[in-house]
Amino acid sequence: MTSGTSRRARVLAAAVGTGVLVPLVAAATPASAATPAVTCTSAKAGLAAKLKKDITAALATRKGTVAVGLYDRSTNTTCTLRASTAYDSASVVKVTVLATLLWDAKKTNRYLTDRENTLAKAMTTKSDNAATSTLWKQLGMTKIKGFLTAAGMTQTKPGANGYWGLTQITVTDEQKLLKLLTAKNAVLSDNSRAYILKLMGQVVSSQRWGTPYGVPSGVTVAVKNGWLQRATNGWRVHSVGAFKGGGHDYMITVLTHGNSTMNYGIATIQAVAKVIHKDLAAS
Repeated sequence: MTSGTSRRARVLAAAVGTGVLVPLVAAATPASAATPAVTCTSAKAGLAAKLKKDITAALATRKGTVAVGLYDRSTNTTCTLRASTAYDSASVVKVTVLATLLWDAKKTNRYLTDRENTLAKAMTTKSDNAATSTLWKQLGMTKIKGFLTAAGMTQTKPGANGYWGLTQITVTDEQKLLKLLTAKNAVLSDNSRAYILKLMGQVVSSQRWGTPYGVPSGVTVAVKNGWLQRATNGWRVHSVGAFKGGGHDYMITVLTHGNSTMNYGIATIQAVAKVIHKDLAAS
């Protein structure tokens, strides 16, 4: 009798849970509110609407949480999706580490040492983690935070206790960094910018996936990717890239987590990149 009563109570509790509570929650947060929309603006007639439609379509069937940033100087075009959502950086933070190293060297009016050059090249072109850890430790938190402040990257939070791959990044800040790399500014010298873009242009072929996917011929590519699997939110897979040519000067950031595999995340990023390159090339 007692067991039957408790079983009925459990069934009733389950029924209440599914029958009453879930619809109330669903009513309070409709699906449209849970899924932010891609927003685009452009000085070029029709381009914003085309990009919004095509990026949205590219993501329509993809699982995971995706953030997108596009900026094209030539047509003053911007697209964003989840611009301020924070992601574990994985190896994308290596561009920030390199920029910090050069920013700091410029402040003391010195060139990088041969050792620093070797570490910087390994870190950027091969995504060498040991080289990154060495430079991260050398720079220290004060210099890293100093660069982030100078760059206006207010949403970026450096990983604690040497865990640079757990630095919190956003599309907004990654796009700010790419803008600094691709135009004259007071934070990074022209030589520093050229050096970073050169190394990003020499990334080994096995790591040139992501934002360069579908890039038109004759357009230069600078890229850095990141990938990291953790117990929560599955695989983080990210790609940042700067592109110039064909009448355009643009940068793309795609950050993702909640991917079942690394390749799934890559496919999501490349679906977005493909339509962006195509729409800009046609404009």
